[in-house]
Amino acid sequence: MSSPEVLAHRGFAGIYPENTIGAATDAAAYEETTMIEIDVQPASCGTPVVFHDDRLDNTRDGQPVTDGSGLVWETSLEELAETRVLGTEESVPTLSAFLEALPETVGVNVELKNPGRSDLRFAESLAESDRKEQRAHWAPFVERVVTDCDAFSGEILFSSFYEGALAAARNIAPDYSAAVLLADSVKTGLEIARRYDCEAIHPPRNQVRGTELASEPYGSIPADEPDIDLLEIAHDEGRAVNVWTVDTWVQFTQLAEVGVDGIIVDYPGLGQSARPQE
Repeated sequence: MSSPEVLAHRGFAGIYPENTIGAATDAAAYEETTMIEIDVQPASCGTPVVFHDDRLDNTRDGQPVTDGSGLVWETSLEELAETRVLGTEESVPTLSAFLEALPETVGVNVELKNPGRSDLRFAESLAESDRKEQRAHWAPFVERVVTDCDAFSGEILFSSFYEGALAAARNIAPDYSAAVLLADSVKTGLEIARRYDCEAIHPPRNQVRGTELASEPYGSIPADEPDIDLLEIAHDEGRAVNVWTVDTWVQFTQLAEVGVDGIIVDYPGLGQSARPQE
């Protein structure tokens, strides 16, 4: 059985305040952590910040994500610096400050979450006539993200659910690795991965065949064994498969047994039972 790489989801969001510098530095201290997965979008001035939701006043398990309110991309850097995340003293960091706090020994999976607008095309394979427009929507923000990432000495992997984001990333920074995030269609994900020659594909945990997870619903993705063997096809094409998001060691072990390359997890230590026997 393989031992997949561990990607700390938002900095092990199961035990640390997600997407904060404190979470990242704590997550980086675990020997198992290969990469830290984060989400980026702009503040009102266009500066990339690390935050997942569009709104500051969304909730996690009934608790407000922050003590702020409103759309992130309509909020100033000064306000974000004073905003507290999940009842802690951690604030919403800039991408630059976030990367500066990390050692080069840990990589960062930068999910391009939003360029500061709502007219985007989520998890769609775009017609050729639409690709230029969507790439243009993303390009100014992606340029600023790339500038921040260029100052980081560790590994960077860009990922997104949006074809426009991947198109902009490939155009602006072709030397960085890229991954397409899948939603409800394996076929769509493979099309986009091939179009931009993505180094990796990031499917949800129930889109990998050969596990019990494939017959369980996950979020809005129904319980239905995938018709397409994504893992086999991706590996035949030379692409890594990093699965999101795993909460238990049982889930981790199932995915490790079928040979996925990486697993995005909320908690540290899930892979201990999946390590190969000596």
